[in-house]
Amino acid sequence: MNRYRLTIIFTTLICFIAVAVSSAAAQHGFSVKQYNEFHEVLHPLEHEALPGNDFARIRARSSELVKHGQAIVKLGVPAGTSDDQKAEFKKELAKFDKALKIFRTHSRKGSDAQLKTSFSNVHDSFEMLASMLPRS
Repeated sequence: MNRYRLTIIFTTLICFIAVAVSSAAAQHGFSVKQYNEFHEVLHPLEHEALPGNDFARIRARSSELVKHGQAIVKLGVPAGTSDDQKAEFKKELAKFDKALKIFRTHSRKGSDAQLKTSFSNVHDSFEMLASMLPRS
């Protein structure tokens, strides 16, 4: 009976953890694949590397971040965006593209201060675009 109880408790705990992990993943999910891929690279840089002033890590992942950012720009205005929001979305995409290009330059040749500023600009611009995405 004791082994049976432990099995039930263990199984319940595993199910609880699986639901919690699934819920956490969905919380950061976006309705567009390219945004999810970009965010997977951005998130640890924003919440781990930047607070620790780990600019070497940001530089090391910069080409991957830029690649995923370019995929967002190439995608353009996502399907499902309302007609009244398309012009504003295009404007924000242009700002994101510009921020991404400056970040790319600073990740290769800029100072840490320049990199910090341009990375933050990319992050903020992405957050603006993400907030405008159509809900899935």
